[in-house]
Amino acid sequence: MWEVKRYEASGAAQWNDFVVQSKQGTFLFDRGYMDYHQARFADHSLLVYRKQRLFALLPANSEGTTIWSHQGLTYGGLLTTDHATVAEVAEAFEAINAFLKSEGFLRVVYKAVPWIYHRLPAEEDLYALTNICQARLSVRHVSSMLTARRLRFTESRKSGVRKAMREGISVGESTDYPSFWRILEGNLARQYDARPVHTLQEMQLLHSRFPENIRLFLASKDGQPVGGTVIFETPQVVHTQYISASLEGKACGALDALFDFLLHERYREAQCFDFGKSSDGDGHALNRSLIFQKEGFGGRAVCYDWYEYDL
Repeated sequence: MWEVKRYEASGAAQWNDFVVQSKQGTFLFDRGYMDYHQARFADHSLLVYRKQRLFALLPANSEGTTIWSHQGLTYGGLLTTDHATVAEVAEAFEAINAFLKSEGFLRVVYKAVPWIYHRLPAEEDLYALTNICQARLSVRHVSSMLTARRLRFTESRKSGVRKAMREGISVGESTDYPSFWRILEGNLARQYDARPVHTLQEMQLLHSRFPENIRLFLASKDGQPVGGTVIFETPQVVHTQYISASLEGKACGALDALFDFLLHERYREAQCFDFGKSSDGDGHALNRSLIFQKEGFGGRAVCYDWYEYDL
């Protein structure tokens, strides 16, 4: 009844078609996105068939004897259509695990798709993970999200908006990724001795492939960018992939003005606006200053969970 196969590049069109039909799918699972960093991750994605019909996809990569779903993505997880039932998903996991064991794998790290991305309820995988796979929650990151019912900005964020108005900050959509990347790289190096996950060239490539999903918004002073955010638009969620401001931008409330525009004008009707995670490493280290800013805009907690189990 069940058959599991490795993904092959020749099946990209079939894969992408299923992603669009699935109730958890976003453009991050499109092969045009997944394969941009194929040199860094050994793809081991799976197609799951039930009665010879494609039932599910598992975006995945291998690292030694471990399967990740997916190490190079913000979230991974089993993709299914509206018709998948709990019992069927449980059987699908049994078939996947048997296939992976036959290939010599010993461990699975599963990065679940957070519920906010689901077009319909889709937590059949969580039930199967804990009751079929005996998986344990290994990592929990916290993000900050706004729903259609928006909370008011805190006084500190309102003060920043007023300051930005006095400083003549202007905001709008842009394609000037090089200018924003200089701000982003400088800020990450100065504060965290880190670099962005994506290089400038990678982000420009991804924007060229998904111009309707990947957008850049900048805050500028006297015509020069001083802050900005890269937005990932998916069917259910508007997600800030990167947020950064220069020292000048921070001093003049650039991000406050930017998010005042995004939340009250550009994405006023968005069902979910997700600011992204504010926890580092394995989730235990909370970036308090970062989440303070996001909560000041009205964001409240939603978790991004990873599960782990032995085969």
